[in-house]
Amino acid sequence: MTTLDKLYEINFDKIFPLQRKKEIKNNFTIIKGASKSGKTYLIYDYLRQFDTSKYLYIDLSDIRFDYDTIFYNLDRFLIEHSQIEILALDNCENISQKLLENINHLKSIILSTTNNLELNNFKLLELFPLDFEEYILFDTKHQNTTNSFNSFLKYGNFPEIIQFNENKKLQRNQEILKLITNSKVEFEILKLFISSSGELKSIYQLFTTFKRQYKISKDMFYKTAKLFQDQKVIFLCQKYQSYKAPKRIYSYNYALLDTVTINKKFNNIFSNMIFLELNKIYENIYYLDNID
Repeated sequence: MTTLDKLYEINFDKIFPLQRKKEIKNNFTIIKGASKSGKTYLIYDYLRQFDTSKYLYIDLSDIRFDYDTIFYNLDRFLIEHSQIEILALDNCENISQKLLENINHLKSIILSTTNNLELNNFKLLELFPLDFEEYILFDTKHQNTTNSFNSFLKYGNFPEIIQFNENKKLQRNQEILKLITNSKVEFEILKLFISSSGELKSIYQLFTTFKRQYKISKDMFYKTAKLFQDQKVIFLCQKYQSYKAPKRIYSYNYALLDTVTINKKFNNIFSNMIFLELNKIYENIYYLDNID
């Protein structure tokens, strides 16, 4: 039995992801979101609408499979299994328009990625971790809104974190922080940005701080910072009508601040949480010196 045959046996009927505010409505969709924002479960929810014989789901981050082999055999496999109408490629960080042309007979193709991915005829669906309204729907452990909010504030907005026991949540957030990065240097740069959440700092200031401990070029530091911004892991909030002023730094999960520093910074965490709520509503957000 080939790898694709095994993948074709995957059944999502017994998986019951809770509904998000965003859902897949377009047959050709790219779901873009930072790690652990809920992209995979959004795909599960979409596929559950169809008979299992109609779709093929492939997680391209699964180290048991060879990426090149899968794509080498994919078009032939889809021809042999003509009943397949939907292809879902999860964690698809790089794919060409040419490759998709070989399978354009399908009724639906769903891709998920953390990177910027632009393809003809695909609609972009940008996904962020939970807001509080979504968190309440996911949270079945707490009996009232106050307790849910306290948990939301303390442990953050990752959908999966709700399912962990209380004593494992901080550890899991730290693990996720490591999963986001691909090297020790990237990890330390991300830690520096997250430890500065809610603070006014320029990237140059952060670079100056970082190079005191680590040997790195300015270009590499800026390139890594740009990657985190493109992936929407880090946000740099601009001062109103003052582009050159230092930016206020925020992360895509305010609770990550407690994973990188033992010092309690409630104001920074709370302002980061408010920023994320506003970021889902407004296209442009600014800060002013005299407004908290």
